[in-house]
Amino acid sequence: MRLFKCALLGGAMLLPGAAFADELNLICSADVVICEKLVGEFEASHSDIDVNMVRLSSGEAFAKVRAEARNPQTDLWWGGTGDPHLQAGQDGLSAEYKSPMLDELQDWAKGQAEVSNYHTVGVYSGALGWGYNIDLFKEKGIDAPKCWADLLDPALKGEIQIADPNSSGTAYTTLATLVQLMGEDEAFDFLKKMHANVSQYTKSGSAPVKAAARGETGLGIVFQHDAVAQAVAGFPVGVVAPCEGTGYEIGSMSLIEGAQNPDAAKVFYDWVLTAEVQNMMPDAGSFQIPSNASATPPKEAPDLSTIKLIDYDFAEYGSAERRKALLSRWDEEVGSMPLQ
Repeated sequence: MRLFKCALLGGAMLLPGAAFADELNLICSADVVICEKLVGEFEASHSDIDVNMVRLSSGEAFAKVRAEARNPQTDLWWGGTGDPHLQAGQDGLSAEYKSPMLDELQDWAKGQAEVSNYHTVGVYSGALGWGYNIDLFKEKGIDAPKCWADLLDPALKGEIQIADPNSSGTAYTTLATLVQLMGEDEAFDFLKKMHANVSQYTKSGSAPVKAAARGETGLGIVFQHDAVAQAVAGFPVGVVAPCEGTGYEIGSMSLIEGAQNPDAAKVFYDWVLTAEVQNMMPDAGSFQIPSNASATPPKEAPDLSTIKLIDYDFAEYGSAERRKALLSRWDEEVGSMPLQ
């Protein structure tokens, strides 16, 4: 369809009264399978809108939206951790929008909209933790870590992967979680010590547990639902919620300020907040908690009521100033250290 349209345009063979589909330029910051599922279902039910989708991690998405501020090439940004969405709202990169679906959402999803002055909204939630390769740990005689403190065990040298917080919302949530759990200086001391056990800082937040599932590393620090997805797919992955407590994400969605196709973006925005659409997500390996109060959480999803969650301060750690300071300190004190 798109190639045919381009051919007609290129050959100046437009027919009188010909109508072409609207376009929607979408950034998707979830796993690519989830992104493709959403796009496919949307185009099937909205044949008048063609979606051009690019999959980017949260940090990459924020950087792209910021770089295009004077001439936005993106209409809508769906998914990824809420902190960069909140920063985008503060920086005037996203537009205020009160969806007619707001009243159908969970309180935490509506709270995300309210704290951002309706520049973003919650679309799913999930708790931070890790997934480890059960078979590999058994083979190497390593005890499965149950707490953050256990990740400093010398037996885990070279067995941990975590993403870079500059590109990954998952890793930034980890950084902000540890700061809130321990205090900033103590958290950076912890991260510098854990660095001795890290084999790689990946670009994507879910990549570490995918590597663990394949036996390429022992453990990946990720959102627990990403570890669950690997276990459901048949890999020998154990899922851990840290004993000291852990942070969580409110995956978010933002309409871009100055979008070229705001009407199409609002159609997608409202559609993806419906219970019907959110109930499709497990079919794509998505095991987050949905934001629509009438949607059914996947039976495999981690039960947040059984996890010790911190009172994560989304307003502070989603602020431009706090986020920039933490990332700068991470680059200087952790990211600059050579891997063993």
